[in-house]
Amino acid sequence: MNIYTKNGDKGTTDLVRTKNVSKSDDRIGLVGTIDELTSHIGVVKTMLTDGETIRMLEKIQETLITVMAGVADPYNREYHINDDKTQLLEEEIDRMEGLFDRPKKFILPGGTRLSAETDVARTVARRAERALASVGVKFGADTGAKKYMNRLADYLYVLARYEDAKNSGKAEESDKTEQKNREESEKHMEENRNTSVSEAVIQEVMKRMGIQGKITLESAKRLIEKIEKEAARQGKKAVIAVCGPDGNPIAVHVMDGAFLVSFDVAMKKAYTSVAVKMSTKELSVLAQPGQTFYGVDKMDGGKIVIFGGGVPLKVGDTIIGGLGVSGGTGEEDHALAEYGLSVLNEVL
Repeated sequence: MNIYTKNGDKGTTDLVRTKNVSKSDDRIGLVGTIDELTSHIGVVKTMLTDGETIRMLEKIQETLITVMAGVADPYNREYHINDDKTQLLEEEIDRMEGLFDRPKKFILPGGTRLSAETDVARTVARRAERALASVGVKFGADTGAKKYMNRLADYLYVLARYEDAKNSGKAEESDKTEQKNREESEKHMEENRNTSVSEAVIQEVMKRMGIQGKITLESAKRLIEKIEKEAARQGKKAVIAVCGPDGNPIAVHVMDGAFLVSFDVAMKKAYTSVAVKMSTKELSVLAQPGQTFYGVDKMDGGKIVIFGGGVPLKVGDTIIGGLGVSGGTGEEDHALAEYGLSVLNEVL
């Protein structure tokens, strides 16, 4: 699939609940500024050897992606930032300040290349914070996100000063020798090689969807086509359904010879997977007598099913849709759904 979609050629894009939004809209500008911030933080990461700090910055980048999603879908509570994330920043600020004497006067950035890049990230974080405040006045904004963005700039400021102090020999090492930090960093970089593809997919999908976090019709059709070929290879005749994260259908495909009842069942499996945020196979275990979800299949007007074949479709931790397969036994349907998950990155 080409990287370009031409959907924004007229200067508009989509948010989750609003179509044809001008790219001059404050919300689109805010998302772009936060995206810029995550990229600056990425530059800082490449210059660090401390594995703990690298992991901290990655957590920050992941949180910023959630903030962007919250701008596009402010009514989705999954995208609200809780106080635990802000508290983590405060704990890191306190830890670093305990390792050196932070200058109390105005600082001219540029003590080292690393601290200078960190200061650039800090100033972009402040710009993002101001943009979030502006969006909040016009459209409303998550209070937790405002608090987080304010504290993030503080964290980046202290990180820059700490790196300057380390460079001048005026800061203590934080419980590790430099060699151990380097070894941990190398190990972490090796782990990143195994996850870089999925992280790239997350960024690309969010960009293409305008941070909507919802599988598109074209992607759903490509996913269904791959599952159909695998089902045919196994000699199965199935109905394959894809819904959005809201449970509403996006695409349904009926293979020749599939049971009539499989149409309704496949739709329910897709819906159930997003409604309970787990596979219908997992739910079947939890729905047994005495278990947490016993009786769940009697709720929601009979739309919930508890046999295998439904799985949530995720990009990172974000559910972008649900997949339901029906036509064989619960185990056979679940296997085809799992196959769908294995090729999801290819179709997005």
